[in-house]
Amino acid sequence: MTSTINDLNQIIKEYSVKFSSIPESEFSNKTQPNKWSKKEVLGHLIDSAQNNLRRFISGQYEATPSKIVYDQDRWVELNNYQQTESTDVIALWVLINKRILAALEKMPSSSYTRMSDTGGTSASLHSLAWLAEDYVRHLKHHLNQIIPGSFDIRYPS
Repeated sequence: MTSTINDLNQIIKEYSVKFSSIPESEFSNKTQPNKWSKKEVLGHLIDSAQNNLRRFISGQYEATPSKIVYDQDRWVELNNYQQTESTDVIALWVLINKRILAALEKMPSSSYTRMSDTGGTSASLHSLAWLAEDYVRHLKHHLNQIIPGSFDIRYPS
């Protein structure tokens, strides 16, 4: 978990600055009407963070893993990131990731193997440690969409 925490901490510090340097026209540009802009990709990462934060917290104390399902397209659409000020989207991404960082730093190692349910099948049960690692891999994958070439990663792996 230490490596995951360190990775996330570095990403938050580095990318909060990088996002702010992207011109608004580039950040909000939709290459196709049915594709997300870079701003909406960052919004998706906020939504993913919110769902994962709930998994990291509830997974530590619930006797039965709660099913926390996430419909990414609806969340991005209903949160209306495209029409939200870019500075607000960036600030929210930073803050929600700092909350995840705090939750992971405080999580006792005895909770790493506790399970969370990300969907409706038996294959959707994952340990909190696996979810934390996957969260950072997923984050890197989408950061490559915002700033190409940021990470050498294949996701899903």
